[in-house]
Parts: sequence; C-alpha cells; structure tokens
Amino acid sequence: MLKLSVLDQSVVSLGLPQDASIRNTLALAEACEAWGYERFWVSEHHSLGSIAGTAPEVLLAAIAARTQRIRIGSAGIMLPHYSAFKVGEQFRVLDALAPGRIDLGLGRAPGSDGRTSQLLNPDRYAAERFPQQVMELQAWVTGKTMPSGHPGQGVWAYPMSETSPSLWILGSSNYGAQLAAHLGLPYAFAYFFSDGVGVEQALETYRSQFRPSPYLSQPQATICVSALACDTAAEAAYQFQTRARWRMDRNRGKAGPLLPPDLAVEGLSVDQLDEMDAMRDQALIGDPTQTEQKLAALAQSLQLEELVVCCWTHDPAVQRRSFELLAQVNRA
Repeated sequence: MLKLSVLDQSVVSLGLPQDASIRNTLALAEACEAWGYERFWVSEHHSLGSIAGTAPEVLLAAIAARTQRIRIGSAGIMLPHYSAFKVGEQFRVLDALAPGRIDLGLGRAPGSDGRTSQLLNPDRYAAERFPQQVMELQAWVTGKTMPSGHPGQGVWAYPMSETSPSLWILGSSNYGAQLAAHLGLPYAFAYFFSDGVGVEQALETYRSQFRPSPYLSQPQATICVSALACDTAAEAAYQFQTRARWRMDRNRGKAGPLLPPDLAVEGLSVDQLDEMDAMRDQALIGDPTQTEQKLAALAQSLQLEELVVCCWTHDPAVQRRSFELLAQVNRA
C-alpha cells in the first residue's frame, strides 16, 4: 500500500482570520493521525500574504502535544536564516516532546523575498555555507560535538535523549539531491513547486550518487505533491479554481489570500479561463478513486513508496474532507 503523508502550510483564506490558519493546522494534524497518515510536515514562509506558517518549530511543539503516533516535522527549516546550533537545540527539545517522531527537513531557499531574507539574516552569503551547516546540525541533533579546532568543539545541544530527529534535505533541483546523496540523508523533492519539472533527473541523481551513512543505509526519497479529492469529480474541479487562480496570480507577481472558487474565476479573460482549464486537466484532482489512482500512478512511475500531499482550498473543511477521503480510499 502506498504510504501517504501530509504537508500543511497554514494557508490564508480571504475573509478568514490569519490566526485561524494556525489553529486549523493543529486540528488537521490531530485528524491526520487518526486517519493513519505516516507523517505531518509544516513549512516555513515569511511575509507572504498566502501563508501564515512562519515558525514551524513553534507550531511543531503544539502538534507534538496533541499527537501520539504520527511523525511530525518541518518542510522545511530554511537553515541559512539561522544558527545551526540554535536549530539543533530547538529540535532536541521537540524530540523530547515527541521522542523518535521528529523529522527535521532542511531547505536552502529563503522562503521569502530578498528584503525579508535580509531581515532574517543580514549575511548575504549564508546560503553558500548550507552544506557545512547541515553537517554541523546533524552532529548536534545526534548528540555529538564539533571536531577539534571548530569554534563549537565542546558545545552540546541539549536535552540529550536516546532518540534524535531525522534530517531530510528538501529541494526542487539537483543541488539538494546531490547534497542528500553525499551526506547519506533522506531526500524530498518539491514536486508541487515546479509541477514536477526536473523530478526524474533529481531522483536519479540522488539514487545513483547515494552514499550510505550512519543514519541511512539505502536511499529514501519522496516528493511533495499538490492534490485534492472531493466526493465528486465536479466538486473537485470547482474547488480547484482556488488553487489555480492563486498559481496564475503568483506567476504574475501577486500572492495574496486564497479566493473562494466563485471569486477565483471572476474577471478572467477567455485566455485566462483556458489557462485554468489546462491546469485542471494536469492536476492530481478528482473523486477519491480518481485522485488515488493518479497518485499511485505517479508514485509507481517514480518508484516511490511514499508521497507527501499538500492541499490548498479556501474552505478548511474542504481540505479536511480531502485528506479524509484520500485516507479512506488508500486503505481500501
């Protein structure tokens, strides 16, 4: 059976309070555990009017307190913004709250615009040190210290315990695939970010170049996809208008709150409606059986045992129903 996991980004919907998005994420995490999902990840974005999830390390603490089984984690922490040591401490605390269930997904991209990135970390060259930061973080979260001569030698990330977070490298290009392979870490490709462009090459790079490590003996890869299941295919096509309009606006330099489906098609030209129809035809949407079959076919074509599903809807109830339906049909 295909393993399904969840990526929730605490999206902001027009007409709904932004802070409600965070509480919706908490409720969804509890429900996804009950429905049998493998893991529940949250993202990091800054100063983006569409996403309220700015502090995954804080959100994960709340999720840890409300769940017992499901793996939880970040997809991801944008490491160049921060001290690797401080991130190590944060995730060691999370591992104490949810022993053996923490995934620490790491990204190099800013998750924001250039000006916001400068406010998070004025060092313009921080991203160039990403590989070194990852290696330092791996040591600190697994209870090690830095080698002799390193400024962090003799410094420890507390609290110590018998378990430790599992590091993942996230990416949408060969860079992340190569780094994950070199360090012997799991790899997640952001399929939804680029409609899958480059996924075959990235996975082949990761698998062919993978070097076993003390943390992982064989390649472990997944992809994060956008999908939507509704009780009927017609309802899925209708609800998809929200996501499609957001994508169209983003491609034109706008990124505001998600619009309800009716408003999402208001004022569009014939060419823009055709563009939306083309997006719908390629999307992983439909009734539960249709959506599950599309996901299974994609996983099979890429030789994957697990997919991480992201679902953007204006109405949180529609998103929740989508994950419920996917869980039901996947277990059938």
